[in-house]
Amino acid sequence: MKTRVAFAPLAAALIFATAPSFSQEEDEFNQAMAQLGWVSGPSDVSIANIASIDLPTEYSYLDSDDTAVLMEMFQNPTSTEEYFVGPDDLRWWAVFSFEDTGYIEDDEEIDADALLQSLREGNEYANEERRNRGWSELHITGWQYPPFYEEDSNRLAWAIRAESDGEALVNYNTRLLGRKGVMSAVLVADPETLDTSVREFKHVLTTFNFDQGHRYAEFMPGDKVAAYGLAALVTGGAAAAVAKSGAAKGLFKLIGVGALAVFAFFSRFAKKIFKRNDA
Repeated sequence: MKTRVAFAPLAAALIFATAPSFSQEEDEFNQAMAQLGWVSGPSDVSIANIASIDLPTEYSYLDSDDTAVLMEMFQNPTSTEEYFVGPDDLRWWAVFSFEDTGYIEDDEEIDADALLQSLREGNEYANEERRNRGWSELHITGWQYPPFYEEDSNRLAWAIRAESDGEALVNYNTRLLGRKGVMSAVLVADPETLDTSVREFKHVLTTFNFDQGHRYAEFMPGDKVAAYGLAALVTGGAAAAVAKSGAAKGLFKLIGVGALAVFAFFSRFAKKIFKRNDA
């Protein structure tokens, strides 16, 4: 059951902390936030009907329907089912989604330098599209955290540094492997407090579990197996099939758009949510 919590007024106060007064648009945003079905921790919440998280106290969750509404409010529409999890004060938040890729074998070596080069090449094609749309370009500056796979938890994580209009951006990604696919978790946080946010996020992830029958260790012969491995998760799993066809430009476009999509999402709202006035 959804529990209405006193979340939206605090969120709106953070978003509009630098404004001298609430405009009609801001007030409407606040009201829309209050209408969402916020679930307050402590509570066990479902992710994509195949996994769950033990939501801590002072954290909130939105199901896929309400997360879709929130993403639209944030001008970040999505075509997949996503689930919002984050602390009540919005100092960071994460969006979870599941992709039915099949079982991903985790015996592949990861070449961080080669992956970074692929991401940069893909981003150049993505910048062509951004220029055509009149959007600001994005430029990858390096790894904040190189890709690292934890065998015990079957978890792959990495963070890419980039900049747009002179502003530093960080895209922190986690992929949690399951028997029938992969759960994506994208963390949105202030680059200046990223390390702290990542530690808090990892603590929340210790309570993430695939439901029985969906766990990575429950793989059975005959199960669907993905046609790609860990490296393709960094560049975008859908790009793997394009790579095999030799359509490099198409591959790079998929890499650039898929791996860096959250940058635009963060840049639109990070200043409003995280920035504080001097007072």
